[in-house]
Amino acid sequence: MDRQERSAQFARALMELRSLVLNGEYAGGERLAETVLADRLGLSRTPLRQAMDRLVDEGLLERIETGGCRAARFSKADIHDAIELRGVLEGTAARLAAERGALPDLASRMVEVLEQLDVAVAGTLDFKAYVPLNAEFHDLLANLAGSAVIAREVERAGRLPAASPSAFMQGQELIPDFRESLTRAQRQHRDIFDAIQNRQGSRAEALAREHARLARTNLEYVTQEEPELAEKVPGLSLIAN
Repeated sequence: MDRQERSAQFARALMELRSLVLNGEYAGGERLAETVLADRLGLSRTPLRQAMDRLVDEGLLERIETGGCRAARFSKADIHDAIELRGVLEGTAARLAAERGALPDLASRMVEVLEQLDVAVAGTLDFKAYVPLNAEFHDLLANLAGSAVIAREVERAGRLPAASPSAFMQGQELIPDFRESLTRAQRQHRDIFDAIQNRQGSRAEALAREHARLARTNLEYVTQEEPELAEKVPGLSLIAN
């Protein structure tokens, strides 16, 4: 097996294993049986172990003293902290973009994305279009300042359960006033980018941090009012009751 094929096997193992954990195939604290998992995914144990190592680093898995890994357990406070951390990092990305000046190519694409999001939330809500555009907005925001370090850490923080900007998109249509929630989110998107373009670093940072807290509002609703929706949100099955 050459290097390119090994890399492809690792990427596949990581993607599929992360999906299994976030989608509730393993309860918090449940051990992952390597042999069974390798057979299930049709992978050798080497890329699987590499993927498990990465998910330990991301915080989705924990080492077991006697060997192997188990799915991590999270409290609601942990998820609040993860959402807050993403907000801090996205706020830093927004401030740096405002202070340094946004990368022109990415800023041009951001204008296009915001225009398409405006269309998606106007009139009859186009939820199918909104979801990938929302994800792209946040990806662009993380990269606008041209800092690979910030972009990497934003991505890392967003991999924690329910911390991703897209985490509550699944099942969002079942949340009361979700149309207004998405319309409000789009207004915030525009305010953040306007502050960046106007070189208002502190304002851009504050707006981005406040925007991230929408995920916390959705988390409170799902866990308190409609717990059956939790299965639609990747990673919520890992929250300890």
